[in-house]
Amino acid sequence: MNISIFSVGKLKEKYLKQGIDEYLKRLSSYAKVEVIEVPDEKAPEHLSEADMVQVKNKEGERILAKLSDDTYVIILAIKGKMLSSEELAMELDQLAIHGKSKVAFVIGGSLGLSTAVENRADFALSFSKMTFPHQLMKLVLVEQIYRAFRINRNEPYHK
Repeated sequence: MNISIFSVGKLKEKYLKQGIDEYLKRLSSYAKVEVIEVPDEKAPEHLSEADMVQVKNKEGERILAKLSDDTYVIILAIKGKMLSSEELAMELDQLAIHGKSKVAFVIGGSLGLSTAVENRADFALSFSKMTFPHQLMKLVLVEQIYRAFRINRNEPYHK
């Protein structure tokens, strides 16, 4: 399985990079996983609703330009479906069984995702009703993907 994790903005925090790198290393024996960062759109602190939409649209265009038509797209969204780790593992397993070898997880920027990216999604996944920094979500997501592969192979992993 080829998994791409798209996120908006460059990860700057060293401790998050180290955690992500550790899980990417662990994942390398299960799947090809790549992290793709698209530039965030520079914007002032206080934006009008129209400006926010414009920023999300520009960031969304950058994401959509990198997605191929045969990619199964999972967006991270507060209003998405919440899954347990076991249910996420089952989702990934079912995708593989049904020949979906390219899977992309998409994490939006600080303002969220554009409507175009939401419309392109095959599935909307929620980790919580809470809002998390998108940089932290990248680490949480990579860990959960790793956990899913361990679950699917009946390999031990801390609970």
